Amino acid sequence: MTSFVLPHEVHGDGAHKVIAVHGWFADRSAYAAVLPDLDRAAFQYALVDLRGYGEARDVAGAYTTSEAAADVVGLADRLGWSRFSVIGHSMGGAVAQRLLALVPDRLRRLVGISPVPASGLPLPEDQWELFADAAHRPENRRTIMDVTTGGRLPAAWLDRMVTRSLALSHPKAFRAYLDSWAGADFHAEVEGARVPALAVTGALDPALSAALMRETWMRWYPDAELHELARTGHYAMDESPLDLIRVVESFLRAAAEDGGAAGAGGAVPVAAAGGGSGA
Repeated sequence: MTSFVLPHEVHGDGAHKVIAVHGWFADRSAYAAVLPDLDRAAFQYALVDLRGYGEARDVAGAYTTSEAAADVVGLADRLGWSRFSVIGHSMGGAVAQRLLALVPDRLRRLVGISPVPASGLPLPEDQWELFADAAHRPENRRTIMDVTTGGRLPAAWLDRMVTRSLALSHPKAFRAYLDSWAGADFHAEVEGARVPALAVTGALDPALSAALMRETWMRWYPDAELHELARTGHYAMDESPLDLIRVVESFLRAAAEDGGAAGAGGAVPVAAAGGGSGA
């Protein structure tokens, strides 16, 4: 177990190192739509497969966000990255925040794309059943994706996403991660962390919304920013890839002068539609 290295692929050769962590429904292919247009001269991105997903689909584990964060640190060590930024989508956003407790001194910047808060995401009983049974019910996965993208995306896209999700995630891992990202509250361990942190949400996502980020992310992190993407739901990488790249890479570029130190260090402001930057 200790010798396990997260399967990954590296893109670019820039000086700013970035590790991207996927969410509950997909492996590292979740970032496929943004790959062609990343700035590979400024950044070097490592996209990972968490235990139970993709090339690590059959790797044993506890399947928790804390274990995943430790695996991410292990990968950074293997890559020789003493300092890096991290991007996490949805469940991956919770993994990214775990790094604030594990290695805050090694993080340059933190980006959550529709991130699950560090307090978890308590679900009403009927929603819990929908999510828990999604481990074995394709129709549940489809419903979740449809609802969290505003019920407006093509049926073919939903079908493709469900097929990909089923193929690239192990049912046992899928179910176990739910208990961790939805049920674990570790916000007391990271509240007050001074790593600059950007939350990007979709205006059509009813669950991980800008309003929720204002009550969690924006209150906990002194150097936090919030950006809400219009006409976008939970899957910004697929729904608004170019807008997402612009927002995220603008935020990451602002690390050039702050060196990952306590303050925002001259960060370039990121506009927030219907939101704002500040607790």
